[in-house]
Amino acid sequence: MNKISGLLLLSSMAFAPVAFSAPVGTLSVHILNQQTGIPSPDVTVTLEKQQQNSWTTLASGKTDQDGRIKSLYPQDQDMQPGMYKVTFKTGDYFHSQKMNTFFPEVPVLFTVTKTNEKLHIPLLLSQYGYSTYKGS
Repeated sequence: MNKISGLLLLSSMAFAPVAFSAPVGTLSVHILNQQTGIPSPDVTVTLEKQQQNSWTTLASGKTDQDGRIKSLYPQDQDMQPGMYKVTFKTGDYFHSQKMNTFFPEVPVLFTVTKTNEKLHIPLLLSQYGYSTYKGS
C-alpha cells in the first residue's frame, strides 16, 4: 500500500459508523441499610425495560459485599432511551437477616434520555421504609 492509498483508507475510517455497546458501569446500584449503617450484600436486583405495555427482563444480579452491583446493564447491548425498572428483592434480604419487612420488593422506575447514559441508583433501606434518588 502506498502513502496516498493509506491516507485515503485512514480518512475513510474516520467517518465509518462505530458499533457501540454499553460501557462497564453504565448502570450501577448500591444498597445501604439505614438501620445498621452498613451495605446490604447478596440482594438480588433485576433490570427490566418497558416494551409497549409489558416489561422485558434484561439482567439480574446480586449485590457484592459493599452492597453494590457496579455494572447491571448488559455490556453487549446499547442502553437505549426509554422507561426502565430496577427491582430490589428486599424481602429475601431481610428474611436472611431474620428480620421482618413491610416492603418485600422495591421497584424503582426511571427514564433513560440518552444512549448509554451513565446512571447510578442508590437505595437507602430499612425494614419499614426506603429512599432512592438519581446518583452519580
